[in-house]
Amino acid sequence: MLDARQQTILGAVIAEYVASAEPVASELITQKYSLGVKSATIRNELSYLSELGYLEQPHLSAGRIPSDQGYRFFVDWLLRPQEIDAGTRSKIRQSGSDGEAALSLLRDTARSISRASHLMAVATLYRDALVTVRTALVSGLSAKQALLVLALSNGHIENRVIECPEGLSLDNYGEANEILNRTLASVPLRSISRMRAPGASNSQTENLLATLWGPIKAVSRDLTRGRVIAEGAEFMIAQPEFRKDVASLTSFLEWFSGSDELYEALATQGDGAQTVTIGRENRHERMQTLSLVKGVFNVCEVEAGVIALLGPTRMRYEVAVPMVKYTASVLTHTLTRLLS
Repeated sequence: MLDARQQTILGAVIAEYVASAEPVASELITQKYSLGVKSATIRNELSYLSELGYLEQPHLSAGRIPSDQGYRFFVDWLLRPQEIDAGTRSKIRQSGSDGEAALSLLRDTARSISRASHLMAVATLYRDALVTVRTALVSGLSAKQALLVLALSNGHIENRVIECPEGLSLDNYGEANEILNRTLASVPLRSISRMRAPGASNSQTENLLATLWGPIKAVSRDLTRGRVIAEGAEFMIAQPEFRKDVASLTSFLEWFSGSDELYEALATQGDGAQTVTIGRENRHERMQTLSLVKGVFNVCEVEAGVIALLGPTRMRYEVAVPMVKYTASVLTHTLTRLLS
């Protein structure tokens, strides 16, 4: 853990780099921040923070810039969320009204928070978020194949032919059906994507359930997949780091326009209702110079979609984090009234 002075210096480097997009020199920190130590001490601390991986030095003669690890420490330990002003709160609340379609409401809300944060806003509304599983059934077709049937609360029936382990008996199928229905009945379709395969007392039945679970989760993802809404690409284009590298920005925007990977990044479950992924923490290469701050919104206590802010790792997390949290809560309230 960093001591108090090191935390202050790291926070100072991040604040100055976010403001200027230029490497931060020790002289600037000495002059601007009253730390009560000499410039040489600041230089030593900057070197130490670099050795630990919290800072990087683009060139030997340049100052320091935060690394992904440095931003992560800042978000986890140093972040002081900035209070959202009353005007911005009002605009977010008024972005959609009860008479609007859910997608229009979501687009208007994304536009509002993009303008308020000067970041790109992305969102998705899952299809059939409130649909639940009514019954689940698996039956053998041959020695190596089985038929999986999921009947849903909206009347839709989904069939999948599954390659399954050999040597299964009728008892195995019977036990699997009992466990499937006990596990899945009345469960919202979207929730299945983060559930683990249930166990069984019989090893062959357990192998069958493990084999079925991948296709069951695929059905959950496929049937609830929403369309990605994006607002504020102009704010991404305006960022200094992207103006210096037009080719990378063009490549990103081309990828972004039809990206399944972006939807996956939005829809991937985190550890809670809000997550922040920074730089190389993002799985997809095109997003590894960016940070994604996302929040989940619910309808009738069921996860219904995601609202997020996307920008360079050099973003104002103290603005983005509370804004996404507040917006997700507003969407939860409004969409529950609209869709329930």
